[in-house]
Amino acid sequence: MAISVMVFGQLTDWTGGNTVQVEGVADTDTLVRVLKEKYPGLAQVKFTVAVDRKTITTNTPVHPGTTIALMPPFSGG
Repeated sequence: MAISVMVFGQLTDWTGGNTVQVEGVADTDTLVRVLKEKYPGLAQVKFTVAVDRKTITTNTPVHPGTTIALMPPFSGG
């Protein structure tokens, strides 16, 4: 099963684009591990994962059609 991941901000420097496809992941912990293996630069930076437009802090199941986004840290002002 292919999962489409939207990538924002400076994270696109590491992935080479705004969207990446990941195969064979069932949850966000696996997704992040696979992305860090595929794009080693992601292991060097902090980012937030959002699933279906909600920021997550725990492992979350994913399935085809799930909207996933990687977002750089936000700063206020």
